[in-house]
Amino acid sequence: MTTPDPPQAGSGAVASFPEAPVVPIRPWKGVQSRFGDRIFRKLAETSAVLIAVVVIAIGGFLLLRAIPALKRNQENFFTYRGSWVTTNTSAMHFGILDLLQVTVLISVFALIVAMPVALGVAIFLTQYAPRRLAGPLAYTVDLLAAVPSIIYGVWGLYVLAPQLRPVATWLNQSLGWFFLFADGTASAGGGGTIFTGGIVLAVMILPLITAVTREVFVQTPHEQIEAALALGATRWEVVTTTVLPFGRSGYVSGAMLGLGRALGETVALLIILRGTQQAFGWSLFDGGSTFATKIAATAWEFNDRFKAGAYIAAGLVLFVLTFVIDAVARGALAGIRKGRRAR
Repeated sequence: MTTPDPPQAGSGAVASFPEAPVVPIRPWKGVQSRFGDRIFRKLAETSAVLIAVVVIAIGGFLLLRAIPALKRNQENFFTYRGSWVTTNTSAMHFGILDLLQVTVLISVFALIVAMPVALGVAIFLTQYAPRRLAGPLAYTVDLLAAVPSIIYGVWGLYVLAPQLRPVATWLNQSLGWFFLFADGTASAGGGGTIFTGGIVLAVMILPLITAVTREVFVQTPHEQIEAALALGATRWEVVTTTVLPFGRSGYVSGAMLGLGRALGETVALLIILRGTQQAFGWSLFDGGSTFATKIAATAWEFNDRFKAGAYIAAGLVLFVLTFVIDAVARGALAGIRKGRRAR
């Protein structure tokens, strides 16, 4: 095969080269892509609107069912702390002050106990544990979330409470001058108190906080870790200077999710907590009822719309409380991210 000679200068001939193949334009591919984007956008918008509508509908239902009972309430709903009396539906006496205080104290106490443990477990699994050990340990911690609440309640009352009795007694005798460890409305022996219920609740929310924190810590850029090690940092210095600053927002998010879980826990605390009609004194050795346990324990009264409305009003407060916690968590996360960007 011979190659044609190039044209000579001044001959007026023009060199001819083979034409490149023409690629057909398929405009329908772009149209299909844009159509898929529009469909996905509409589905996402519809899902967001649907969730908002469901939340508003739940709040509206609770409010409408609570108003008739609130109108017949003879006490201040937010400040009354006496006995919950709804037998006479024409003149009822109920309030949520004690319920709110017990719910907040036991949930915050559980969070204070669970957060350091969850942080330590997450750091160990992501930074110290060998890979062969990290996987099974993480799976074991996650399994705690699969244990039914009723099992936690029975275990807490009949197994954990007797083991906590010496600790509870020592705290009461040694630190009884502090209001949290003073004599309460329930026995200081560990069973039936906020002290026992809070520790059981901490075990229940531990896997949730640990899982979220662990997943965030794993996302720490390896370049930053390797740079810190190259500069001579120890493993603990790497954790404090790189991993913790990067995963702080995830740790706070996991803690707030755990707090939301604790606020609504019902069955375990219903078994453990010892109900009492005495005023709540902010002691860990108090008994009492949370919003959820109070509603669950008196479900037999729901055959009357006014009696049920009194408990639905308490549920509405719990419903709003969870939104307040979520708003506070989002504000804290926004502040953390803003501070990170400022640095």
